Amino acid sequence: MSHKRVAILLSGGGSNMLALLDSMTGDHPARPCLVLSNDPAAGGLTRAAARGVATAAVDSRPFRGDRLAFEAALIKPLQQAAPDIICLAGFMRVLTADFVSRWQGQMLNIHPSLLPKYRGLHTHARALAGGDVFHGCTVHEVTGVLDDGPILGQARLTVTPDDTTKSLAARVLKQEHQLYPQVLRRFAAGDRTPVCLG
Repeated sequence: MSHKRVAILLSGGGSNMLALLDSMTGDHPARPCLVLSNDPAAGGLTRAAARGVATAAVDSRPFRGDRLAFEAALIKPLQQAAPDIICLAGFMRVLTADFVSRWQGQMLNIHPSLLPKYRGLHTHARALAGGDVFHGCTVHEVTGVLDDGPILGQARLTVTPDDTTKSLAARVLKQEHQLYPQVLRRFAAGDRTPVCLG
């Protein structure tokens, strides 16, 4: 069986990346081919390398204000790795529609809210401020619009009266680690039926 090749993009420690790597074994239809970061010091690169996965970094700082030049540099290691699927896992750079269009229908992202609610940042604080009963995370196909695109999975939890942004973030992160691998397995097998947890 030929496995789908998966590239994972991250900016930090890579806890979602590890959940994805750990899932891609046995009868899983995909295998990792690259972990790529916009920060050469990202902890996720060290953790991926320790698991024998190829890594690369394109430091975004010298490109500040020039997203097109940064993306042109980012495309090079991706082209070399030739992924079938790209998973954004805490990748903190907004990608242009032109970049996304190269991998349209092949790029996934995980976002810490129940989209279409709370696109962008500070999702847990916004859920608390909004008095939401439910909160959670979403895996979606990436399009040229931020945190938009077809929803491939959601995990939902109940917000408790004593929740803080910190406790909510920790609880949602646990859900992310369950949801993202399940969606990737299904997506890599050619199934876009949404996964629903909680």
